[in-house]
Amino acid sequence: MKIWQCSICGFTYDEALGLPEEGVAPGTRWEDVPASWSCPECGATKSEFDMVEQR
Repeated sequence: MKIWQCSICGFTYDEALGLPEEGVAPGTRWEDVPASWSCPECGATKSEFDMVEQR
């Protein structure tokens, strides 16, 4: 599982936790998050996230 961080606001997406409140189930890999998804904090697109940790 990996953790991705928004390069604009620092919001993190943890694949193990997902974002159930955003409709992304726990365990959802980054590549399976819909391309239309955007950062819930600042609205950045997926391309503006960087992988910061791999467990």
